[in-house]
Amino acid sequence: MTDKPVVLFLCTHNAGRSLAAKVLLDHYAEGRIRVESAGSEPANFRNPSVVAALQERGLDPSREFPKPLDDETARMADVIVTMGCGDT
Repeated sequence: MTDKPVVLFLCTHNAGRSLAAKVLLDHYAEGRIRVESAGSEPANFRNPSVVAALQERGLDPSREFPKPLDDETARMADVIVTMGCGDT
Protein backbone atom coordinates (compact mmCIF):
# COMPACT_ATOMS: atom_id res chain seq x y z
CA MET A 1 0.00 0.00 0.00
CA THR A 2 1.28 3.45 -0.87
CA ASP A 3 0.49 6.78 0.68
CA LYS A 4 0.67 8.46 -2.73
CA PRO A 5 -2.43 8.54 -4.91
CA VAL A 6 -2.11 6.41 -8.04
CA VAL A 7 -3.26 7.71 -11.44
CA LEU A 8 -3.55 5.27 -14.35
CA PHE A 9 -3.76 6.51 -17.95
CA LEU A 10 -5.32 4.03 -20.38
CA CYS A 11 -5.30 3.97 -24.16
CA THR A 12 -5.62 1.20 -26.68
CA HIS A 13 -1.95 0.95 -27.68
CA ASN A 14 -0.24 2.76 -24.76
CA ALA A 15 2.25 4.11 -27.28
CA GLY A 16 1.17 7.73 -27.64
CA ARG A 17 -1.49 9.59 -25.66
CA SER A 18 -1.40 7.59 -22.43
CA LEU A 19 2.37 7.36 -22.52
CA ALA A 20 2.66 11.15 -22.99
CA ALA A 21 0.13 11.78 -20.21
CA LYS A 22 2.15 9.58 -17.86
CA VAL A 23 5.43 11.35 -18.61
CA LEU A 24 3.84 14.81 -18.31
CA LEU A 25 1.99 14.15 -15.04
CA ASP A 26 4.98 12.39 -13.57
CA HIS A 27 7.10 15.44 -14.39
CA TYR A 28 4.68 18.05 -13.06
CA ALA A 29 3.63 16.06 -9.97
CA GLU A 30 7.28 15.98 -8.86
CA GLY A 31 6.92 12.66 -7.05
CA ARG A 32 3.69 13.49 -5.21
CA ILE A 33 1.64 11.08 -7.35
CA ARG A 34 2.41 7.58 -8.60
CA VAL A 35 1.65 7.58 -12.31
CA GLU A 36 1.08 4.46 -14.42
CA SER A 37 -0.03 3.84 -17.98
CA ALA A 38 -1.26 0.78 -19.86
CA GLY A 39 -3.13 -0.30 -22.96
CA SER A 40 -5.83 -2.79 -23.83
CA GLU A 41 -3.86 -3.80 -26.96
CA PRO A 42 -0.31 -2.52 -26.36
CA ALA A 43 1.82 -1.70 -29.39
CA ASN A 44 5.31 -3.05 -29.95
CA PHE A 45 6.91 0.41 -29.95
CA ARG A 46 6.45 3.97 -28.73
CA ASN A 47 4.96 6.51 -31.12
CA PRO A 48 8.01 8.37 -32.54
CA SER A 49 6.07 11.66 -32.86
CA VAL A 50 5.11 11.54 -29.18
CA VAL A 51 8.68 10.70 -28.15
CA ALA A 52 9.97 13.65 -30.21
CA ALA A 53 7.37 16.05 -28.77
CA LEU A 54 8.26 15.07 -25.21
CA GLN A 55 11.97 15.39 -25.90
CA GLU A 56 11.44 18.86 -27.43
CA ARG A 57 10.00 19.86 -24.05
CA GLY A 58 13.03 18.51 -22.22
CA LEU A 59 11.27 15.38 -20.95
CA ASP A 60 12.78 11.90 -21.10
CA PRO A 61 10.38 9.16 -22.23
CA SER A 62 13.18 6.60 -22.71
CA ARG A 63 12.13 4.47 -19.73
CA GLU A 64 8.54 4.20 -20.96
CA PHE A 65 7.22 1.43 -23.17
CA PRO A 66 3.74 0.10 -24.06
CA LYS A 67 2.41 -2.11 -21.27
CA PRO A 68 -0.69 -4.32 -21.12
CA LEU A 69 -3.53 -3.49 -18.78
CA ASP A 70 -3.96 -6.11 -16.10
CA ASP A 71 -6.36 -6.47 -13.20
CA GLU A 72 -3.76 -5.64 -10.53
CA THR A 73 -2.77 -2.38 -12.23
CA ALA A 74 -6.40 -1.29 -12.56
CA ARG A 75 -7.29 -2.15 -8.95
CA MET A 76 -4.38 -0.24 -7.44
CA ALA A 77 -5.37 2.99 -9.19
CA ASP A 78 -7.19 5.71 -7.30
CA VAL A 79 -8.04 7.43 -10.58
CA ILE A 80 -8.29 5.88 -14.05
CA VAL A 81 -8.20 8.23 -17.03
CA THR A 82 -9.20 6.78 -20.39
CA MET A 83 -7.79 8.66 -23.33
CA GLY A 84 -10.89 8.43 -25.54
CA CYS A 85 -9.47 6.05 -28.08
CA GLY A 86 -11.88 3.12 -27.88
CA ASP A 87 -10.41 1.27 -24.90
CA THR A 88 -12.01 -2.08 -24.23
